[in-house]
Amino acid sequence: MSKLEQLINEICPNGVEFKAVEDVATITRGRVISKDYIHNNKGEFPVYSSQTENNGELGCISTYDFDGEYLTWTTDGANAGSVFYRTGKFSITNVCGLVKISDANILTRFLYFFLYVEAKKHVNYGMGNPKLMSNVMAKIEAPLPPLPVQEEIVRILDKFTELTAELTARKQQYEYYRDDLLSKNTNKKSLKQIALSSRSGGTPLKSNKDYYENGTIPWLRTQEVVFNEINKTDCFITELAVQETSAKWIPENCVIVAISGASAGRCAINKIPLTTNQHCLAIEINPEVALYKYVFYCVCNQYDDLIAKKEGARGDLNSSRILGLEIPIPYPEDKEKSLAEQQRIVDILDRFDTLCNDISEGLPAEIEARQKQYEYYRDKLLTFKKKEAAENE
Repeated sequence: MSKLEQLINEICPNGVEFKAVEDVATITRGRVISKDYIHNNKGEFPVYSSQTENNGELGCISTYDFDGEYLTWTTDGANAGSVFYRTGKFSITNVCGLVKISDANILTRFLYFFLYVEAKKHVNYGMGNPKLMSNVMAKIEAPLPPLPVQEEIVRILDKFTELTAELTARKQQYEYYRDDLLSKNTNKKSLKQIALSSRSGGTPLKSNKDYYENGTIPWLRTQEVVFNEINKTDCFITELAVQETSAKWIPENCVIVAISGASAGRCAINKIPLTTNQHCLAIEINPEVALYKYVFYCVCNQYDDLIAKKEGARGDLNSSRILGLEIPIPYPEDKEKSLAEQQRIVDILDRFDTLCNDISEGLPAEIEARQKQYEYYRDKLLTFKKKEAAENE
């Protein structure tokens, strides 16, 4: 039996009291703080708003509205119901609410863990604008186990949070190291300069069954281009489709960059000969100048630069923008030395990539497993019987 189970059995074997948030805390809303105001009043104290990126921080100003230990939540928009634990001096905008504990019998961090899950269940999605207003937050009932139980639950969940943060930091460390490794060479060539050829594909007419029925030729779509190696495709076309449409064969080990829509800027390497749709640009790399895997890592590393070039309502790229991307080439005056250095970098990044990105054995799998474990224990630890219900059994 765990320490927590012993505590629960000893201190609250018949369940615990539940109280509404308004009975254990005061609730307020933020104020209008515009981006212009933040720009004109720069300082050291953060302003939190509705976004979830960067922990919700919108910027920093020279004054603050709150100082201490609080919970905030997003009241309006896509992130409505998102709950955050805050400490120190800060302000919040008018799309945020604030909870300040007023009852000595409940820990702020314990309530945070509870509301992090529970608050989203009370979001109103009517009229297309999700909301969790103060009056609704006020009525949410939270369990109130004895303080030693709360403290042990917080200790356990904080430990899980710490471990997940550590794993995430390791992935960020890899990305930083990759960026540093690929930015040391100042000699650069464009993708066009190091390519033997480049071509986009095509989509055979869907209504022509002769282009698809019993097809055996791999046909790649942009949704399959996700910074990966392509060993198979979800769709196939026929020999007739290759003969009569622009969906032509490309050799293996091309660097493929998605051109259109949400996938634009993502890249992959095809480890098998295949065809593609028109939204993929396949670049065959000149092996005398650069290693295809090295170029792939360089293109991955410049994803942000690529998507900054997107245009139009769909956010499209075009082949000239992609082929204009510059790749650092080490020791360009010495081909043998250059290719050896590229291979050294590829070997290092391959090892990091396996650690950080492999779906079965890398960090994402470990992070996902840790997150599932955390969510299981969180839900289990925060589930209590109501004392009244227990007494009436």
